Amino acid sequence: MSQHVLTAGARTVTNKGAVNALRREGKIPAVIYNRHGKTTTVTLDATEFKKDTVGVTESTIVELKVGADTYQCLIKDRQLDWLRNTIVHVDFFEVEAGVAMRAKVSIHLVGIPVGVREGGILENPVHEVEVECFPKDMPPKFDIDVSELHANHSIHVRDIKRSDAVRILSSGDQVVALVKFAKAEAEPVAEEAAAAPDAAAAAAAPAAGAAPAAPAK
Repeated sequence: MSQHVLTAGARTVTNKGAVNALRREGKIPAVIYNRHGKTTTVTLDATEFKKDTVGVTESTIVELKVGADTYQCLIKDRQLDWLRNTIVHVDFFEVEAGVAMRAKVSIHLVGIPVGVREGGILENPVHEVEVECFPKDMPPKFDIDVSELHANHSIHVRDIKRSDAVRILSSGDQVVALVKFAKAEAEPVAEEAAAAPDAAAAAAAPAAGAAPAAPAK
């Protein structure tokens, strides 16, 4: 289980005016829902939430305390106000011990590939994969060592190391990381060589409409 602990307050107001008033007070309206369709509305302190969720991903299980009640949750959505750079709403999903769950787990590449040292470029087409497991087995992320990756070689989803208790639902054929060389720009030597005879012929030919040269006396 994750060691991230969040504190929330109970919330009874749900109308737009009251919710906006909460935001002006530095609060974030939030809701907890579960697989049975039950929802619980709560409020979060915006400053504390930002501080306490550093490093928390979609697959990180957090402990959410609301008064005397405690919930084990995933943070499923954070709605942002891009203009003000603030969080305006948070959705939590309550997980249940002993019940399999699905979540997207982020991928982190570790190390500098051999192929990059040789001049290649590292690409990371897939940044997360969907998995299924019990809450106690949910990995917060997948660290993938790419230090031995050579040019024109790749690592696929099927190569990700994980516990036997974790089942990856994403296609195993998806490429997670690969190193390839950038295509060198073709030098226009051949084109210049082909154009040279034409240029010489054009220079030797008289211009259209020009009078012929007078014969030598």
